[in-house]
Amino acid sequence: MTERAAGAEERAFEAEVGRILHIVANSLYSEREIFLRELVSNASDACDRLRYAALTEPGLTADDPDLKVKVRADGKARTLTVADNGIGMNHDELVADLGTIARSGTSAFVERLSGDAAKDVALIGQFGVGFYSSFMVADNVEVVSRKAGEAEAWRWQSDGKGTFTVAPAEGDAPRGTTVTLHLRKDAKEFLEPARLRRIIATYSDHIALPIVLDSEGKEETVNAAQALWTRPRKEITPDQYKEFYHHVGDVLDEPWLTIHNRVEGKIEYTNLIFVPSTRPFDLFHPDRKPHLRLYVKRVFITGDCEGLLPGYLRFVYGIVDSEDMPLNISREMLQKNPVVARIRSGLTKRVIGALERKAKKDADDYAAFWDNFGAVLKEGVYEDPGNRERLLELCRFRSTAGDRLVSLADYVERMKDGQDAIYTISGDAVETVSRSPQLEAFRARGVEVLLLTDPVDEFWIPEIGGYKEKPFRSVTRGGIDLSEIAEEKKQGEDEEPAPESAIDNLIALFRLTLKDAVKDVRESKRLTDSAVCLVADEGDIDMHLERLLKQHQRLTQTTSRVLELNPRHPLIKTLAGLVSEKGAAADLEDAAHLLLDQARIVEGETPPDHTAFARRLAAVMQKGLGA
Repeated sequence: MTERAAGAEERAFEAEVGRILHIVANSLYSEREIFLRELVSNASDACDRLRYAALTEPGLTADDPDLKVKVRADGKARTLTVADNGIGMNHDELVADLGTIARSGTSAFVERLSGDAAKDVALIGQFGVGFYSSFMVADNVEVVSRKAGEAEAWRWQSDGKGTFTVAPAEGDAPRGTTVTLHLRKDAKEFLEPARLRRIIATYSDHIALPIVLDSEGKEETVNAAQALWTRPRKEITPDQYKEFYHHVGDVLDEPWLTIHNRVEGKIEYTNLIFVPSTRPFDLFHPDRKPHLRLYVKRVFITGDCEGLLPGYLRFVYGIVDSEDMPLNISREMLQKNPVVARIRSGLTKRVIGALERKAKKDADDYAAFWDNFGAVLKEGVYEDPGNRERLLELCRFRSTAGDRLVSLADYVERMKDGQDAIYTISGDAVETVSRSPQLEAFRARGVEVLLLTDPVDEFWIPEIGGYKEKPFRSVTRGGIDLSEIAEEKKQGEDEEPAPESAIDNLIALFRLTLKDAVKDVRESKRLTDSAVCLVADEGDIDMHLERLLKQHQRLTQTTSRVLELNPRHPLIKTLAGLVSEKGAAADLEDAAHLLLDQARIVEGETPPDHTAFARRLAAVMQKGLGA
């Protein structure tokens, strides 16, 4: 921080803000007018926060009780001003709110910035950058703000090129915030009253307080100034719903689903909520923050009321307006309020019902939703016993049956004669698990296997055990018996196994050689093409779950696995034939270790002794080449 003038200070933007500003300021954006939507939305929020604060401190609005947003264009000065008489900001809030992006998911968002201007601007549009969109049209931005209840006002100024200054504001500043944009030469269109009127009507008509356009000294209110959710649904256009979604979500994508209801009876409330069409950047943030705003009798209360929806529906945006809660309710009271609990129950059922209708009406459209939010919705199967059955019916899975998502009902309907379980395999990616050798016997019999790649799968499946009296069973566990299911054999696929006595001798040698590196060595009944694989013994922790827990430092010990040998594989048959030959012991010992390391590599693990692995591999290759 360096001094620029008396009482002024210069600061650098947070690194993430700097990158975003560089992209915004140096890219041509096809919808630059959204900057005005963002500024008006921020001004509206500031008025909402003041209205709530004034419930307990009426004096905050005594000098100017009529909350509004004013937009003023000055053609001579080439400036556009957006002013509100809301809550305002003091020095520290100006520095924090306009110098950083205090939003969960920011790091993940910045990591996705590629350096390609066109792609990055689209990403920024998805993320929502609010105030910083000003620099799409302005080469200098000034903000003067005085916080309600405080006497001193502050001036913030920046050209968006890396630094900003903060200094005491000269003269008497009104309560609230005034943002003045010094427009670029190519942005003169935003000084035209007709253009501004159209932008406000398009993006901000839903704002529930007056937006006043000041043109050449004449003032006119250019929006409906009525809370959108209070209007009848038949009077609201899709575009109005969309822009309200943009307002409450701070995003630019299209809403995938809109749910607008008024509930009357023992409790009364209105909800206007949306499911996004793209995945928010903070979806998997550990704090699982909600995105619902709570209003009481049209008065804004809080923007993150945790009790209104369960965590597994955190992808939902929107508002809830209650008629039954007191206006001066505190955050602590909200957590224990029975009205909140009843609204939560009603909203949860309403969202689930809307998803059920979507899934039934358009499977492909629902598949797009599932790809975005399925991993989160499955958390509800684990957390919400009351809605578990309905959520299970909404679940979709990748499987070995093809590229289309399948439901559990689809799976059970396709089960083979003699099949008594729903088979699953877990891993980090569909491409990886679909190539697992553990699937070979299942493919040979045409048995479908669900491919599970979401970490939550390791928790909800043990919690519920099964579906429609069919237990879930991992194909990576020992004890799998497919003998009751007929093989779908093709001519020429049969391969005679090695003699039983030879396989028994090879297994005994492998057990002696590998010792504690494996729990056991057994003949495999699941392999058809691969020589070996690793499986978890019955009762042991699943291999994928163990890897997840170790990655998160939740587990330090490693469970020994069972190494299975395929008696029909040419390599295993050859090794079995060498057991009785004189002098073959050393080669067989190397083969045992190499095959174990091969099985580990297939499972996505690394050999524990890289040097020994390389030495053995080189020795085997040298002998095989006759060197």
